[in-house]
Amino acid sequence: MYQIKQYIKFLFKATNQHGVHSPFVYLFVTKCLYDKKKYDAYINLQDYRKTLKNSKVELDITDLGEGSKTLGNNVRKVSQMVSASSSSKKEARLLYRVAKYFKLSSVLELGTSLGMGTYAFALANPTSKITTIEGCKNTSNFTESQFESLDVKNVNFNIGAFASEIKKLDQTHFDCIYFDGHHNKEATIKYFETLLPKAHNDSIFIFDDIYWSKEMTEAWEYIKAHNTVTVTVDCFHLGFVFFRKEQAKEHFKIRL
Repeated sequence: MYQIKQYIKFLFKATNQHGVHSPFVYLFVTKCLYDKKKYDAYINLQDYRKTLKNSKVELDITDLGEGSKTLGNNVRKVSQMVSASSSSKKEARLLYRVAKYFKLSSVLELGTSLGMGTYAFALANPTSKITTIEGCKNTSNFTESQFESLDVKNVNFNIGAFASEIKKLDQTHFDCIYFDGHHNKEATIKYFETLLPKAHNDSIFIFDDIYWSKEMTEAWEYIKAHNTVTVTVDCFHLGFVFFRKEQAKEHFKIRL
């Protein structure tokens, strides 16, 4: 119910490219968010989703985050997980376009799940380096085995709690950090602030499910107000954060 109310409010406030006066954001909206080109990679993403939906595998899940709102038990079917806790078809395509548009060469993902978002990043730039962290060993191992069969070679799978795995990261900076797990206000803010030193001027932080709960929306508002953040683009399901010092601080709500 909370999400429905927030979406109605979002629609009243959101705009399209005609309400954007920042050249940087205008190009991001028109050349990336609204890019209607049918990329070949979309077929790969669709085939992978179909494989997951047809899977007969059941996984014993260790959930270190907020869990799923639709999947209650610990033993879950992959075919159900892909609908409930993986990036949607639309979202995966969007992540692909973002990675391609910004030519991301290094991505950190918090929350591998079944790898729909991971695969989108990996397909966009085969020479890029994707590091993905998943708290559940069984989920991570399953997804890694799928990627091996797909011959995806630019993804490193890390297993463990986000807080402990983040401390082990030896990479200085990432072009993009995708926050897609532990949908909790305190945790989201903590990971955001912990990973700020990993951002450079042109880095992008992407937050999934910013209207998942009242707490997550409060975390999003906190991030928007942070003094390191200059521009945010709220697309309801995903929130994009930019740190470009040459930009005036501004926040946009964009309908997709």
